[in-house]
Amino acid sequence: MTTSLSVDIRPWTEGDLATLLAMNNASVPAVSGLNASELQRLLEQSSPTLVAVVNSQAVGFVECLGPGLEYTSENYRWFSARYPSFAYVDRVVVAEHHRGQRVGQALYEALDHRAPADVPVILCEVNLDPPNPGSLRFHARLGFEEVGREVHGAKLVSLLARQRGWQGVMRFHSGCQS
Repeated sequence: MTTSLSVDIRPWTEGDLATLLAMNNASVPAVSGLNASELQRLLEQSSPTLVAVVNSQAVGFVECLGPGLEYTSENYRWFSARYPSFAYVDRVVVAEHHRGQRVGQALYEALDHRAPADVPVILCEVNLDPPNPGSLRFHARLGFEEVGREVHGAKLVSLLARQRGWQGVMRFHSGCQS
């Protein structure tokens, strides 16, 4: 059963690093594992990184990159070659005990409000192999459509795009600070 929580969204702070790292690495293989310095570097170049907070506890985050960065991700490079202006969601992570409670949706809604004004599209990828059917359903529900596929070693990913401000997102979280 899906329930809605009062979710506050705020920018990340240095004090969040250990919590975000633990959440990230608990979500492998849906996202790639990182060490503290790798995550710190990503968060510092992200614009924005937003943290979902429930009852004063960080329960999720979205880390988003714009164009023109020196980032080695093959997916980021694929999008960069095709989109001149974008918000690339490198990772969206929700703590396991808060999945299915629309925390991820709250993060994407806040991203729609806080990404730079000239960004027309939000981009991301989801694993097809190893499979991540929950993330595929989640992103489809939020209006993302496949724009390509890429193979990286043993991984197959679906490259997804959604126009900014997509109106299909259900507004639900009165506690979200956008």
